[in-house]
Amino acid sequence: MKLAPFFPDCRISTLIAAVLLLILLVPAAHAQDNQTQFSPLKQKLLIDSKSGLAPELINAVFSNPKLQFETKGISSYFRHQESKLNYDQFLSDKSLQSARDYMQARMGELQRAEKAFGVEKEIITAIMLVETRLGTYTGTQDAINILATMAALSDKGVRDAFYSQIPVEGRLTREKYDKKANDKSEWAYRELKALLTYTSRDGFDPFTIKSSYAGALGIAQFMPSNILTLAYDGNADGKINLFEHEDAIFSIAKYLKHYGWAAGISEEKAKKVLRRYNNSGYYVDILMKISDRLKTGLKS
Repeated sequence: MKLAPFFPDCRISTLIAAVLLLILLVPAAHAQDNQTQFSPLKQKLLIDSKSGLAPELINAVFSNPKLQFETKGISSYFRHQESKLNYDQFLSDKSLQSARDYMQARMGELQRAEKAFGVEKEIITAIMLVETRLGTYTGTQDAINILATMAALSDKGVRDAFYSQIPVEGRLTREKYDKKANDKSEWAYRELKALLTYTSRDGFDPFTIKSSYAGALGIAQFMPSNILTLAYDGNADGKINLFEHEDAIFSIAKYLKHYGWAAGISEEKAKKVLRRYNNSGYYVDILMKISDRLKTGLKS
């Protein structure tokens, strides 16, 4: 409906009333849309006897108005191409100097983690540099909305409606989209359960946690399931918070050790272990180059 540029005085009060009504109705309609889109997911969680989540928690989460269907963030996930990422930027003089400064500032934590888990401080720093620029960029998405939206795509009706909202430019073909959505929705479902388990266990509000567009959390960019099993309370405060540097440093070290890192590891074995962090040869090669430069003091 278009509004005319001028309204007679006698119609002003009517117009104001109409506008106020619209303001009240739009959020209500939006909330109703969210309830409809998330309803299959909520029911799936409620009947999942293996989730370990209390019905009270599930009901509270899905009745919270902060739970939103994240169209923009998830659509990026179905358009992303790793070949567009410029990992070489992390070999610039500026990036390497930032890494050296970080190591100097956090040397105590890095050395303790290296002693505890046998993982070199340079490789820990390299991972943090590439993942989050040493903690300066940990993501702007709402983790719970990202994971809940992706998990909701297991429902065909929700999946069909979502495809039409993805920008056409760079969008996957429908066949590839359906396959990826089917695969990733089950993965996201497990990660959503892990997120709610973790935040409930450690006393965090899940609606306050920011993440990458894929739901990875904190300076170390762990998925929630990895937080439950492989993260480490580096500062011994009784809970794991990967937005704190000490917890992030120790968690990366524990993660790599779990997958086979050990003092004196060969380059070939090191690359295999690092692929468990990100299964990309380009990513692994950049980590190795950064680590070598930090060890030798070389510039780019």
